[in-house]
Amino acid sequence: MGLFSNKNTGSETNPKNYQRNNFVNFPSGIEIPNEETIINCIHCGMCLSVCPTYQLTALEKSSPRGRIRLIKNVAEGNLSLTPSFINEMDFCLDCQACQTVCPAGVKFGQLVEASRDQIAEAGKDPQHFRKRFFFRFVFPSHTRIKFIAVLLRLYQKFLQQILRKIGFFHLLPKKLSRMDQLSPKISDKFSDKILKEDMKPKGKIKYRVGFLKGCLMNVMFADFNKDTVDVLLENDCQVIMPKNQVCCGSLAAHNGDFKSAKSLAKKNIDAFLAHDLDAIVINSAGCSAFMKEYGELLQDDPEYSEKAKELKKKVKDVHEFLVEIDFKQPKFPVQKKITYHDACHLAHSQQITDEPRRILHSIPGLEFVELNESTMCCGSAGIYNMVRYDDSMKLLKRKVDNIAETRAEIVIAANPGCAAQIEYGLRNRGENIKVMNPMTLLKMGYGLSSNGGNGK
Repeated sequence: MGLFSNKNTGSETNPKNYQRNNFVNFPSGIEIPNEETIINCIHCGMCLSVCPTYQLTALEKSSPRGRIRLIKNVAEGNLSLTPSFINEMDFCLDCQACQTVCPAGVKFGQLVEASRDQIAEAGKDPQHFRKRFFFRFVFPSHTRIKFIAVLLRLYQKFLQQILRKIGFFHLLPKKLSRMDQLSPKISDKFSDKILKEDMKPKGKIKYRVGFLKGCLMNVMFADFNKDTVDVLLENDCQVIMPKNQVCCGSLAAHNGDFKSAKSLAKKNIDAFLAHDLDAIVINSAGCSAFMKEYGELLQDDPEYSEKAKELKKKVKDVHEFLVEIDFKQPKFPVQKKITYHDACHLAHSQQITDEPRRILHSIPGLEFVELNESTMCCGSAGIYNMVRYDDSMKLLKRKVDNIAETRAEIVIAANPGCAAQIEYGLRNRGENIKVMNPMTLLKMGYGLSSNGGNGK
C-alpha cells in the first residue's frame, strides 16, 4: 500500500475501519491518510527534539506523534475537523525532520499533506480561496506567473522605495507590509529568456539531462538557474529545458491541493519523458523532493502510474547528480569564509547532506564553518512565512543567530525559499552576510564569470 489511499478498505482486513464514509463531510475521491503509515508510529518520542513547532510550544499536540494521534482519531471517526485540528495541521511546517530520526520510518509529510487535502475539500481551510487562486490559476501557467512577475518588477523598480520612504506601509495592514518585505526581488531577465531549450557543452557530450526551470525560480532566481546550467555544461552535460514543462506541484500538494499537484505532475511527466534523458536535474530542494514522490502521488492513475515511476528514477538533485558523475574539480581559489544551511527538503526528504558539503569542500580557498543546527528549519516552508508570520519569525531568529555566530561572509542555501527567508532575516538583523547558491560558488571555482549574488 502506498503513502496515500483514496480507496475504501473492507473492515475484515482493516479492524480500525479507515473508510471514506467515516470522515465527516468528506466527498468521495479525496485522499485518506494511509492506515499503514498511521499505525507505524510507535510513539517513542524521538521526533520531539527535532520538531520546530514542539520546541516553540512544548505541547504534545504540536509534535509529530501528537498530530498522528489527531489524524488517527479523525480517520476513525472519533474526531471531527475541529478548529484545533485544522490549526495543528496548518501549524506544522512539513519540514520532515521527524522522518530523519523516526526509527519506524513513518512518512509524516504525506500524512499531514493528506490531512490538509481533506480539510481543503471539506471547505474548512481558512486560506481556501487564496490558495485556490494561486494553485489552480496562477502556478499552472508560466504565462500568468510571468505576467504577475513583470508587474511586481515594475513596482519594485519604480514604486517600492518611494512608498517605503514616505511611510506608506505603516498605513496598511501588517500582512500587506510583511508581504512587501518578504517577497524576493524579481530577476531582470527570466530563465526562459536567458537559457535555451537545448544547450550543448563545448566538448564531448557525456550526459543528456533535463532541467526544471521552476515557477518562482524562473522569475525570481534566474541567475541561480543560469549558474546551475553553466556548471552542468562544464561537466559535459547536454541540458534540455522543455518548453512545455510546468510548476512541479510541490506548493500545491504541501498546502492540501492534490488535484492541482496531480495535474501539474502529469504535464511534467509528458514534457520530460518526451526526451531521452539520463537524468532530470533540479536545483531547488523542494522541487526535486516532490518530483521524487510522483510515483506515490499517481499510484492509482491507470495512465500515469508507470510513467510516474519511470520519471521518478531519473529525478536527481543537482548535488546528488554531480557527485554521482564524479564532477569536475574546481581549480580557481575562492577566498571566502562560508557556512551552509541544510534545506529541509534536501536533508530530510531526500537525505542529501554530504553531497553539497563535498562540492563546497572541493573549492580551493574556501574556509568552511559548520552551522549549528544546520538542519533546523528556517521558517520559510513554502508560504508558511506569509500565512504564519509570527511563528516563522521565531524560527528565523534562531537560524540567523546561529549564522551570525559563524562570522561567515557567505551562507549557502540550496533552496530558493530558504535563500529569500534567510536573506530577509540577515537584513533585518543588520548583518552584512551574503546568501548564495552552491552552484554559484562552484561556478566561481570553475573560473566562470558569476554575479556572486543571490540570484537577482
